[in-house]
Amino acid sequence: MEKRLAALIVLFAFCAAGLMAQAASSPETAEDGTNNRPQWMRDLRRWEIVALGSFPFTMFFSTIGMDMYRWHRETGMDWGRREYAPWPITSAGGVSMTDAEQRRTIFIAIGLSAGVAVADHLIQRGRRERERRRAEAIPAGTIIITRTPLHEDEPDEPDDPAPYDDEISDGDGVPQDAEDAEAAPQSPP
Repeated sequence: MEKRLAALIVLFAFCAAGLMAQAASSPETAEDGTNNRPQWMRDLRRWEIVALGSFPFTMFFSTIGMDMYRWHRETGMDWGRREYAPWPITSAGGVSMTDAEQRRTIFIAIGLSAGVAVADHLIQRGRRERERRRAEAIPAGTIIITRTPLHEDEPDEPDDPAPYDDEISDGDGVPQDAEDAEAAPQSPP
């Protein structure tokens, strides 16, 4: 069973690495910043990112849930016997999970991660469908106005040619304020 689990993890890692390499090599059009991949590939990539991103959280909560289950099964959640309690409240000399319980916890976490990714996919699909229906409901001949900034190439603030106008060096590289420099005698360089 351990070999199957290791093979599954390695296979999943290779698939993820292949998709990441494929995504890195896919060109994006310079005009509009969109990519040329079909929608199902973008959905699959998003599903993978959400599933892998949620796995640490689902693993954490699955571990706590399994520990709570073990604590309830073994001691009835007796606060006097916390050797089976979850991590934050376990006592010294706590009993660790068996291999079967660890595998079960990992599979639960994988299933929850996949469930989170499927839920995200369904939400995104619903949003796209709602947007499509809204776009189709616009009467023919309606003028669509899109707002863009006037100057996209200019930075928000102009570069200041002399950002430290009010500072004068005292000769040893330490800047002084202009008012302090007028009051202090200048040493010859």
